[in-house]
Parts: sequence; C-alpha cells; structure tokens
Amino acid sequence: MSSPNAPDRRRPEGALRRLGEWCARHAVVVVVLWLVGLAAVQVLQRTCGGRYADDFWLPGAQSTQGRAVLTAHHPTAGGDIGQVVLHADRPLTEVAGRITNTRAALARLPAVRSAQSPLPPPGARPAPPPPGAARTGPLAADGRTGYLTVHLRDAPADLETDVLAGVDRAVAPLRAAGVRVEYGGALGALARPAGDDRLSELVGCAVALLVLLAGFGSVLAAGVPLLTALIGVVGGLGCLGLLGAAVPFAAVSPALATMLGLGVGIDSALFLIARHRQFLADGAPPAVAAGRAVASSGRTVLRCGGTVLLALAGLPLTGVGFLTGLGVAAALTVVTALLTALTLVPALLGLLGRRIGRSRVPRPGAAEVRAPGPRRPARHPWPYAVGAVLVLAVLAVPAWSLRPGHVDAGADPPSSTGRRAHDLLAAAFGPGANGPLTLVVDRSAVPEADRPALADQARHVLGRIPGTAAVTPLRASPDGAVLSATAQPSTDPQDAATTALTRRLVDSVLPRAVRGYEAHGYVTGATAARVDFTALLAARLPLIVVVLVGLAFLGVLAWCRGVLVAVQAAVCTALTLAASLGVVVAVFQWGWGGPVLGVAGPVPVEGHVPVALCAVLAGVSTGSALLALAPVRPGRPGRADPPGAPSPAPAVLAGAVLVTAGVFGAFVLSDVVAVKMLGLGLAVGVLLDATLVRLALVPALLALLGRRAWWTPWWWDRARPARAAGPVDPPRPEPPRPAEPVGQHGTPQR
Repeated sequence: MSSPNAPDRRRPEGALRRLGEWCARHAVVVVVLWLVGLAAVQVLQRTCGGRYADDFWLPGAQSTQGRAVLTAHHPTAGGDIGQVVLHADRPLTEVAGRITNTRAALARLPAVRSAQSPLPPPGARPAPPPPGAARTGPLAADGRTGYLTVHLRDAPADLETDVLAGVDRAVAPLRAAGVRVEYGGALGALARPAGDDRLSELVGCAVALLVLLAGFGSVLAAGVPLLTALIGVVGGLGCLGLLGAAVPFAAVSPALATMLGLGVGIDSALFLIARHRQFLADGAPPAVAAGRAVASSGRTVLRCGGTVLLALAGLPLTGVGFLTGLGVAAALTVVTALLTALTLVPALLGLLGRRIGRSRVPRPGAAEVRAPGPRRPARHPWPYAVGAVLVLAVLAVPAWSLRPGHVDAGADPPSSTGRRAHDLLAAAFGPGANGPLTLVVDRSAVPEADRPALADQARHVLGRIPGTAAVTPLRASPDGAVLSATAQPSTDPQDAATTALTRRLVDSVLPRAVRGYEAHGYVTGATAARVDFTALLAARLPLIVVVLVGLAFLGVLAWCRGVLVAVQAAVCTALTLAASLGVVVAVFQWGWGGPVLGVAGPVPVEGHVPVALCAVLAGVSTGSALLALAPVRPGRPGRADPPGAPSPAPAVLAGAVLVTAGVFGAFVLSDVVAVKMLGLGLAVGVLLDATLVRLALVPALLALLGRRAWWTPWWWDRARPARAAGPVDPPRPEPPRPAEPVGQHGTPQR
C-alpha cells in the first residue's frame, strides 16, 4: 500500500506532472519537434492547401432548387453570375468590336458557361424602358456604362485561382483602349483578396505584450506566452489550410481561429508561468516547478479550453455547413493552443531555468496590489445585483431589433474592384442593380398545350411588381420547360426592403403566377441565396442560444454540484450574450459607431455573426464561471480539490482578461466587416463578463442565495462518482503566516 502522502500516479494530475517534467527535462527535443512539425505543416499547406471562400447556398433551399432547375434546362443561364463592368468617357459603342472580342474570349474560358455583351446585336436598337421604370438592360442610358454578364460553371469557392488571370487577359484590349474595367458579382467575390488581418494581429500581440510585461515585470516571462501562442496559431492555421483542400471553409474562418488561438494560448501560458514562478520562489528546481505548474494549473487550462470546445460543438446544431466549418476552424487553433501550453511552455520554462525572472522592467505600483478582502457586493447584494442586471439589460435592448443580413460589396474598402464595380452599377442603373433576383418558373410537368396559357398568366403577374425597378420579359429555355426573368429591386441588396421583396416573391407573387398549373416558381441568384441563408440562421438562433445556456448550466452543475449556482451561471451567460449582441447591433446596424470603425453608414449584422459570437462567448463565460467559483466552492470529504491545485490569483485572472479582450478588440481594425463585428462583440463580452458579471453580479447572487446555492439532489450526488482525494505533491509543512501583498503575476512580494 502506498503512503497517503505519495503522489497518485494514476490520477490525471500525476500524468500532467509527468508530462510537464519530461518536457522541461527534454526541452531541446520538444522545441525541435515543434519547429520541425510547424515547418512541415507550412510546406504542405503552401503546396496543397485549400482556399477560403463564402458559400451561402443551402441544400434544399428554394434558391438552390431554382438554380438547379435553371442549370438543368438552360445551362448557359445557370450557375453563379459575375459582371465585368465597363465605364468610359465616350459611348461604349465606339469600342463595340473590342467588346465583342472580349465577350468571345470570356465565353471560351473553361470556367465560364456563357457571356453576354452589353451591346445589342448589329442593326438592333434596345427597347426603351417603360415610363417611370429604371433601365434594366446591361447598357446605361448614356451609353458610357455597361456590363458583360458572365455565367460561371462553379461557385467562387470551387473555382481555381487562375480564373481571374484568364478574365484579365480577355479584358486587356478594353483596358488598352482606355475603358475602365471592374469585376462585380461572383467575379468580384473571387477577386476579393483574402482578409489581411496582420495589422489586427500585430496590435493584439502588442497589447498582450504590454499586459504581460506589466504583470510579470520580465521580458522573458512576457515573451514565452506570446511566442508559444503564435506557434500554436500558425500550426493551427496550417492544419486548417490542409483540411481546406478537402472541405470548404468560410473566408472569416482564419480570423476567428486566430482570435481564439491567440486568446486561449496566451491565457493558458499565463496561468502556467505564474504558478511555475511561485514554485520556483518556494525553492523547487526548474524542471520540478514546471511539472508542478502543469499538474496544478494544467487542469485549469484544460477545463477552460474544454468549455470553449464544448460551446463550439454547438455550431453544427444549426445544420449549416458554413457554421460547422467555422466551429472546426476555431476548434483547431484552440486544440493547438492547448497542446503548446502543456508541452512547449514547460519545455521553454525548463530551458530558461531561473532566468525566467531576469530582464526585468519597472512596474510602478506593483507592490501596492494586495490580496482582495471581502467584496462590497457580498455586503450589499441587492444594490449590486439590481444595478448589474439593469446595465446588462440596457445594453441588451438593441439586440431585440437584430436584423441579420448580408453586408454586400458596398461596404468593402474603396480600393477593391468589387466596391468600385458596385458604385458604378449603382450610379448608372440604380442600387438594385447590385442584387438582381432571377425568377424561375418550372413548367416541365405542364402539358405542352397548356404552356402558352401559363406563360401569359405569368407575364401578367410578373409584369409589374411593387418594390422592383423593372422586370425583364420572360424567356423560355431551349427545351421550353422553364421560363426565367430578372427582377431588379428598387433598393440595395443589404436593405431590409430587398429581403422583404424576395420573401414576397417566394410566398405570394410566384405562386399566383403558376396558380392552376402543375408548375413551381423559384427566386434564385446570389441575393436570394443569402436571404434564405440568413432566414434559416435567424430562425435557429434562439435554439442555439438555449443549447449554449443549457451547456453552461450543465458544466457548472457537474463541477460545482450546486443547482442554484448553476442556474445563476446560466443566467449570467445569457445576459452576457444578449448585452454583447446588443452592442454589435447598436454600433453596426444602428450605425452609432460604424464610421469610427471604418464602416460607412448602418449595415445589417452579418447572418453568421450572432451564432458564432454566442458560441464563443458561451464557452468563455462558462470557463470564467468555473474559475470564479473555484475559491468559494465548499469543500466536501473526498471531493475537495487537492492542495496543490489552487485557483489562479486575482491578478493573474485580471491579466488574462485584459489579454483576451485586447486580442479580440484588435480585430476591429480588419477590412472585413464581419470580422469587425466578431472582434467588437467578443471584446465587449469578455470585459462585461470579467467586470460587471464576475465582480458584481455573481458575488451578490451568491450572497443572496447563501448555502442554498450549493444544494444538490441526492440522486445527482450518487450519479457522479467522487474524485479521489490526495495531494498532487507531498505536502510541505510551513508555519502559518499573515496575508502578504500579491504581485500582478500572482506571486507574493518578498
């Protein structure tokens, strides 16, 4: 029988300690393995990695069905549509020959189904638009602006990168003749450069470095978390690129993965280094101190990272591959961040030894930070609880007016070709020209004798639709089974009126057009696909929030074994989610702070942002709840934490919060509006959770609940086996001593 004071090697703490000590004693091997693996992943990713592109087409949606019908019966009119927008100081008819040659060159490209010229055939004159209607043809009234319509064989996410090179070669003669050429629609999306978030990453790392220097007072101690987090992020993004060769990922995936990877990686290393320095101060050798740090704080790291992974696992519940890919991308960098924290961090700590405290920088006022005494919210619970709830409720008010949508090319940087094409089309044809709707009538099941009557009825219904600038005449497919037309909305694609028009066409206009016949009507095109996408996410957002809040409840209940304390954790999580989403709505949808962040005017909240924001914040909030409740959780025989696993010091937690908020907030500098929304929402959520919730609301609620907070039904106590008791390290008896000042890195000031 082993001694009761001997470490239990069968416990998880023993395995973590052995892992940390081994990495610290074989530091060179661990560092070399990480560097070799990182280089290999980068080489493979650059050689055969995939690319990122948004695909909003939903299997089974009416817009997807309409595209499939049109492609099957009218191949030259199906597929995603790109626009080659032309503008000149003289009428485009003066370069008609070059436009004809360009159209032919575009049509010969392997990725193109067909291409239509903006100019009428020789000898023909375009019909004037009806009185009061906007011109809907591809040539503007002044003849100086027009666009070639290019039907692509595949979605932009599936096209090869050399497609744009072929388009550039085809339009080169027009550019040589002084014609301005820009790409819109699917071609504009293909030409959009991958989100360059290097500035955001640089600012986030700078903020993290300043916080770490202020907390540790040592350049080496501050540099280790930043270095290991960057290695984890680069490795995770490399794995994501390799996986992207087989599975498509959204364009926002790398930014979300980088945000989470940096935040989790730096915070995890921060916890480990703070504990490691404490063990060094107690006289432990560096390798032993690193092992003890991994054994104690490693469980905290795994617990917090696990809550984030559990929350990300809720994204597949939407049933949307787009969001499932976002969850996988974020989870990859979270996993690599945890791996670097548990292996590379102890290796570097063993390599640096006691030099981890050298290269110190001055920290004014650090010695004045003392261990916290009784909190005021516990002495005056009602004012603090009511005040915190009121503030969170006020911030959450804008969330009730949430209008998910799609931010179109009009919000892109002015330097992008998609934005320039958007502005040219809006000026020449009206705002709705950037979001045309394709109307499809499938009459393949209608007898040929009845098809002319159906066509007349459809023309009558679709002749004039409120909310449209114009509707082109219906044209039949080569086999006569499908009729199609193009409706140009009167409003911009991201306007709520355009969404309402799309739903009205689907729900009432097209059913009236085919009434009495065995025919089906569809509204398809990129704008219709995005409307279907955002409508599905908006309908499932409440379910996702309920699931995420439920996971927070179960996670706290499993760890703390208190029903009411788990309920308060779930309520606090819900309030944090609502307040963060409310801030995003107020800043972007209401336009209160959009111009300050580089967004001109109000824009809808990108459809996938609320779901991704809630998933990440739910994981972070649950992890924070577990850390905050650990010191106050009542110990029970056989179930208390071992003495070697104390919770992180308040100064360490404060540093972790500042680092995470700084990393998230730096991404408001991104050029992609969806990334700005995620960065702002996550930064606000982290700060609200760490201040208003953890410092005011939670202590007040625990004081009001008292011992009832930890009540658990007897059947739950029996269902969950007790954890084995026993210290991680042999106890080191020390004489009792009074409370000492606590430094910002969580170690006593001696």
